[in-house]
Amino acid sequence: MDSTTWSPMTNATASPLAPHERIRNAADISVIVIYFVVVMAVGLWAMFSTNRGTVGGFFLAGRSMVWWPVGASLFASNIGSGHFVGLAGTGAAAGIAMGGFEWNALIWVVVLGWVFVPIYIKAGVVTMPEYLRKRFGGKRIQIYLSILSLLLYIFTKISADIFSGAIFINMALGLDLYLAIFILLAITGLYTITGGLAAVIYTDTLQTAIMLVGSLILTGFAFHEVGGYDAFMTKYMNALPTVITDGNFTVKEECYTPRADSFHIFRDPISGDLPWPGLIFGLSILALWYWCTDQVIVQRCLSAKNMSHVKAGCILCGYMKLLPMFLMVMPGMISRILYTEKVACTVPSECKKYCGTEVGCTNIAYPTLVVELMPDGLRGLMLSVMLASLMSSLTSIFNSASTLFTMDIYTKVRKGASEKELMIAGRLFILVLIGISIAWVPIVQSAQSGQLFDYIQSITSYLGPPIAAVFLLAIFCKRVNEQGAFWGLIIGFLIGVSRMVTEFAYGTGSCMQPSNCPTIICGVHYLYFAIILFVISVVIILVVSLFTKPIPDVHLYRLCWSLRNSKEERIDLDAGEEDIQATPEETLDIEVPEEKKGCFRRAYDLFCGLDQQKGPKMTKEEEEAMKLKMTDTSEKPFWRTVVNINGIILLSVAVFCHAFFA
Repeated sequence: MDSTTWSPMTNATASPLAPHERIRNAADISVIVIYFVVVMAVGLWAMFSTNRGTVGGFFLAGRSMVWWPVGASLFASNIGSGHFVGLAGTGAAAGIAMGGFEWNALIWVVVLGWVFVPIYIKAGVVTMPEYLRKRFGGKRIQIYLSILSLLLYIFTKISADIFSGAIFINMALGLDLYLAIFILLAITGLYTITGGLAAVIYTDTLQTAIMLVGSLILTGFAFHEVGGYDAFMTKYMNALPTVITDGNFTVKEECYTPRADSFHIFRDPISGDLPWPGLIFGLSILALWYWCTDQVIVQRCLSAKNMSHVKAGCILCGYMKLLPMFLMVMPGMISRILYTEKVACTVPSECKKYCGTEVGCTNIAYPTLVVELMPDGLRGLMLSVMLASLMSSLTSIFNSASTLFTMDIYTKVRKGASEKELMIAGRLFILVLIGISIAWVPIVQSAQSGQLFDYIQSITSYLGPPIAAVFLLAIFCKRVNEQGAFWGLIIGFLIGVSRMVTEFAYGTGSCMQPSNCPTIICGVHYLYFAIILFVISVVIILVVSLFTKPIPDVHLYRLCWSLRNSKEERIDLDAGEEDIQATPEETLDIEVPEEKKGCFRRAYDLFCGLDQQKGPKMTKEEEEAMKLKMTDTSEKPFWRTVVNINGIILLSVAVFCHAFFA
């Protein structure tokens, strides 16, 4: 419909203003400016008030965080703008089932806080691959896992988040997609590269508050516009686009009608788009990988003061994870009701007109809602929300990725690197990451029939299960050894990649043009594929381990569940190598007179936190005491009872939610 024929009746289909002209008003712009100023201020405050000149300070925030920033940061690094765009888009396309993905996490954050983190802390590790090295010995697993994790970050998290954030900025400000991406990354990179984990966690806490407030307001507006929950259920089932023909070609009916099971989480195990056994078992495997073994998440928990703070943070995050169903999935569905032509378009030429891709426009469901529904001022707030979610998950990933690179890969290449060199290497690596991620964006644009969240989940289910299997067995089965774990990872990886490559080669296809990938490969739903891959990996790991010799207990004290409370001295399997690396540093402690630095050099050091003076060297006893404090998992009995009761309440809430919407 042409915009000149606009009348009050047709304002649902034709808007008189291009979306990006709507934000050009004083209220919106000032809100966005204030937002950026506040974020920068919090980032700078965290930067100068915490210790980031050491590896422990930059990567673990000096183990001093209390529970609420930990919980908020867990939530913020999990919910990126990919969730806003992806969950709302899938909601618009297929109903509420994707919300079940979020609720699955309620169970796994409890497992994370009560089972996995105590073991990681007792092992005294900074990164996940480092835990595997202590548990199995050898270098190959550690290096392999670091590289795989970095690839997963680039393929799923970073590129999907950048892409969805850019969709938003593109709609809101009318900037070119790639220019938008560049501006975003410049700001985000700035405080991650300079500030370290403490800056990331405090800004995350601020972003979480903004995210929740903004999306609550939007949800209120959206439900008000539709006329309440009951009206929303009936109207959604009738939200059909009017344009369904293109020349002499008519779209099949099932391509544009909302699914009959739109309001059920558990769907038919064979014909459903998210079959219920897959949602319960397959998704749990992915959640085990994501919540319990992923660097981004675990690093947040390791930065907490003590075990009670870890558990409380996990519980807080769990309660927040109840919200995305109501704050993202349902607004996405409402967007389909209000802007049916745009969001639910099926004819490729129409979709190209609305959002630039032919496979479908459900990805713009949330941005459209924000730009069209919100009044001035609040629209700016919501744009800040999207930027907040984007930046918080990006900063988290950048920090964790550079931790992985620095601690697990770089230290292997340069054996005796000084702390300062490590800090600089970590910061340069973030720049490299940014470059690679931008290059991957075009592929994300066209994948999985334009449903971003499906794309993220499907790649995860091809690459995640072997890692989940290795960690699960490493902790619960002390018979597993290095050979078993290594071959399980490698063979699992090859199976997963072969499926991933086939799928991308044939294209995922859409309802309009189904892909001609052979059914035996692509016909298996990705959640079922995750279950199969997980089982294969577990079998390989166990079989190979049983045919090779076991690891003696002396190497495993406090590294697996059955030996978690042992008090004996553990001899690390990698003890030999570490001694070699530790010797040269002690010979270099001749006093060097401080040279005068130029003012540029001083400013640079201050900016990167390298100027903090070296503290006095710790004596052996102090070092031992420090080590004990870092690996201490004891809790005060009162607080232990409080968090345990809360954990049980959280689990029952999770069960109730699944049952209510099943």
